[in-house]
Amino acid sequence: MERGRESRGLEPKIIKTARRLFIEKGFAETSMSDIALEAGINRPVLHYYFRTKERMFHAVFGQIVLSFLPRLSGIIQQKEKSLSERIGEIVEVYSQIFMENPNLPLFIVREIHRDPGYLLDALRGLQIECYLQPLLGTLREEMGEERWNGISLPFLFYTFYGLLVVPFLSKGMGMQVFFKTESEFRNMLSRWKPYVVRQLVALLSGGHQ
Repeated sequence: MERGRESRGLEPKIIKTARRLFIEKGFAETSMSDIALEAGINRPVLHYYFRTKERMFHAVFGQIVLSFLPRLSGIIQQKEKSLSERIGEIVEVYSQIFMENPNLPLFIVREIHRDPGYLLDALRGLQIECYLQPLLGTLREEMGEERWNGISLPFLFYTFYGLLVVPFLSKGMGMQVFFKTESEFRNMLSRWKPYVVRQLVALLSGGHQ
């Protein structure tokens, strides 16, 4: 019984360890030996759960994506709420995730740069269509109705993620130039969130909120 419970608890521990190392060092710079050492197990045990580093990456990336995508899909489809309300909720979801995982934006950008095709294949393997299609359908429907000022999806994507991730990607420089403490940086982020919402609402409504 004890071994069974230990076995059930080991896989989540491995994924948690791999997630931390992948986010900190990137996929290419993280080895299976690194993960086994940090998880306190040997290589054969690690390979029993994950035969390859690629499979482990898919498990880690899937955990990250599925931690927020269902929530985003649910928020965007709440048409009874105003545009500003929905954007505010989405910004809050991302802000919480990035505050808990401040290196996550760099990890995603790094992996996109390393091999965007591999990252897209990982997304396809998650079978996220059940979340993605309703989300995109709602966006296209509202854009088609000109409720969002005719903004194309690429423009919306780049504006949204640019506003959200740049403070985290440039945090090191910001701490040298703008902020003296972590508390000051966090205070700036709390003021940044409503600014992001205002910018996105202005974009989508042609400058009128």
